[in-house]
Amino acid sequence: MPKKITVVGAGNVGATVAHLAAYRNLGHIVLLDVVPGLAQGKALDLAQSGGVEAFGGSVRGTADWALADQSDLVIITSGVPRKAGMSRDDLLAKNTAIVQSVGAEVRRRCPEAVVIVVCNPLDAMVYAAAHVTGFAATRVLGMAGALDAARYAYFIAEELGVWVGDVHAVLMGGHGDDMVPLPRYTSVAGVPVTELMEPARIAAIIERTRKGGMEIVERLGTSAYYAPAAGAVRMAESILADRKAVMCCSAWCEAEYDVGGAFVG
Repeated sequence: MPKKITVVGAGNVGATVAHLAAYRNLGHIVLLDVVPGLAQGKALDLAQSGGVEAFGGSVRGTADWALADQSDLVIITSGVPRKAGMSRDDLLAKNTAIVQSVGAEVRRRCPEAVVIVVCNPLDAMVYAAAHVTGFAATRVLGMAGALDAARYAYFIAEELGVWVGDVHAVLMGGHGDDMVPLPRYTSVAGVPVTELMEPARIAAIIERTRKGGMEIVERLGTSAYYAPAAGAVRMAESILADRKAVMCCSAWCEAEYDVGGAFVG
């Protein structure tokens, strides 16, 4: 039986998540937004693209949480995006209130769902979602590590002139300046990147990775959305198909890495 996926927020990230999820035939998709007509219009446009892309699941847009009932997966993309000059932490108060409101509806409507959070500041928003829903920590995750690892891999591939699919990038930590890319665990076709680049080149790539989001904000005037959406859909695909894929994400730590009682990337 096809899975039911609710994407909360029909902005740039949410609409792109819905498109990628539909294109990959992940299931029946509900695109939900409080702005009248926004989710409905984007969902209609997206559904009509199925005639070209030949995907099978339905896509429905709504402002009514009733259509999200009994979803298997909820992807929370709603929230205020960054603008030039803003840090992710500047969004804390506004986005906490939004995630708390969404989380209350998820708890009521989708009690068995797995939740992926895709809004900033990420670790704090994942904590807020877990706290409000009351779900087991294993059912609430944050998407940032997949995005940061993708950026890290892209910059390495660009520097070395290789296919990005041959780069296995590993990092830990938060989604921002406290991110910790791990060169000694990062490889290109099995060869550690530390054997392929000088330390100064690696350090420059790490710094660019940490600032990767702001680099886009300064050019675009708003947050990135193609790569974040791709990261969220990759996580969703693994969860729904039970692929047991290992990827970087924000997850609950009990005592791992000397961290306890927090969601950490």
